[in-house]
Amino acid sequence: MIVSKSVSSSPVSILSIASCFVIALSAIPLSLAQDKTGGEFVSMFNGENLLGWHVSENVDSVYVEDGCLVTNGPRAHAFFVGEKGHGSYTNFHFKAKVKTEPKANSGIYFHTKYQEKGWPEAGYEAQVNNTHSDPKKTAGLYAVKDNFEAPVKDNQWFDFEVIVEKKHILIKVNGNTVTDYVEPDDVKREEKMSGRVLGKGTIALQAHDPISKVWFKDLYIKALP
Repeated sequence: MIVSKSVSSSPVSILSIASCFVIALSAIPLSLAQDKTGGEFVSMFNGENLLGWHVSENVDSVYVEDGCLVTNGPRAHAFFVGEKGHGSYTNFHFKAKVKTEPKANSGIYFHTKYQEKGWPEAGYEAQVNNTHSDPKKTAGLYAVKDNFEAPVKDNQWFDFEVIVEKKHILIKVNGNTVTDYVEPDDVKREEKMSGRVLGKGTIALQAHDPISKVWFKDLYIKALP
């Protein structure tokens, strides 16, 4: 439920001034906040709408429910672009809270870029799947360094982190490292996976299919040196 805020016409107190200051800060565009904070964590989702996200292919498969970003429906990907396109990162620390419903499949792409349709070709995918039939489970680096044992259960919120520093990728669940991968300097992928290399790009959240419902909230990212 969205609660609107109003400013009283009574004499302004120190407390009301502080409240107004907080409200003003929350109104700063995502792109501006990112430019000004530098190495601080930046909120990627306001809990009310998809401001700062660009959804491909089937736009109704990504929506806001109960203050969460939800992926559920025919294939789509929500790409983080910021309000004015400032959504590209090289070294970064991404974190979110995630909840899967039974048999759900999703993924968190990084170092990727917007494309109109299909599975993103650029960047890597951090898998999100605890009970879907695909054997590749949550926090694996999909088709590169897979994880075959779900670290968490469905219907429970868990902390998900992706950290990239130069050639080093860490994927964590509830603070525990599940995937630790260093990309070789001379990495070569088969043709259909040729884009699975580190470079620079954004984050994308995946709607995999109509029976897969995955919830995301508290999405933050921090640029690293």
